[in-house]
Formats: sequence, C-alpha cells, structure tokens
Amino acid sequence: MATLISGSTGVNKITDGTIAAADFASGVRGKVLQVVSVANGSQQATTSATWVAHSGLVAAITPSSTSSKILVSIAFSYRTANGTNNFNATVYRGSTNLLHSTKGSGTLFSGHSYYQGHQTIQFLDSPSTTNATTYQLYYQGTANTVINNDSGIGTITLMEIAG
Repeated sequence: MATLISGSTGVNKITDGTIAAADFASGVRGKVLQVVSVANGSQQATTSATWVAHSGLVAAITPSSTSSKILVSIAFSYRTANGTNNFNATVYRGSTNLLHSTKGSGTLFSGHSYYQGHQTIQFLDSPSTTNATTYQLYYQGTANTVINNDSGIGTITLMEIAG
C-alpha cells in the first residue's frame, strides 16, 4: 500500500517499517542498476586448442538481488597467424563456460598467413546470486592467436539489470 505524503500528513507522520524495500523495487524491472567496466590493452597469445583465460579482460560485479540479470559485453581485437587456424572466444562466469562448450561464440577459420579483426561478445546471464561474480574472456587458437594485437584495447562491461 502506498503512503501519501502531503502538507497535512508530513514526513514525520511515517512510522519506521511502514515502507518496505519491495515498495522501491516494484516497477524497476529491466532498468540498469549498476555498471562495472574494465579496459585492458595487454597482449596475450596462445597456441592452445583448449580454453585459455585472458588475464586482463576480467571483471567482477555483486548483484543486488538474486533475480537480477547481468549483461556481459566483451570487445577485443585479435590476430591469428601461421596458416590454418581455428579461433574461438567465450565468456566464463567463475569456472563455468556460458557459451558453447567447444566453439564459444563461434569459430573463425583462417586459411591464410594471418587474419585479424575485432569481436564483440554479448551475453545476458542469470547468476541467481548476491555474491561477487566474476566474468572473464577465454579463448583458444590452434596456431598463434593474439588478443589485443597491434596495441588494441579490449573492454569488458558488466551491467546489472533489475529482474
């Protein structure tokens, strides 16, 4: 039940505990509650066909409610080299791969001496927790694969969306 505050009732007429936290939360679904963003330019290379964590593209957020969703956005440049190469990238929440278990957000196959480009991964996660939650870019490449090549700056942005 809403409490009307007017000139005749006044703020001093409200009793402690009559306005619940739920009164403030109603109607805010879908709104951005907080944003965490990290920019990182460290180059990191791999020749691994298994998932490798990028040490600089990692961020943590503490959701304010278990019903909140986290919009994860990771943008980075990359280069694959040395002939035929499969390149995949994914997002991990802690130790859990949130995308395809072996292909991540999809496969880029390079049959040339090298291929370079830019990729953005966006994923809406439902962590169902109010504990600090870490998200990180993981990637793999069967030949030399470099993240943040040519002085590129990668970013990871986490947005808590009210659920």
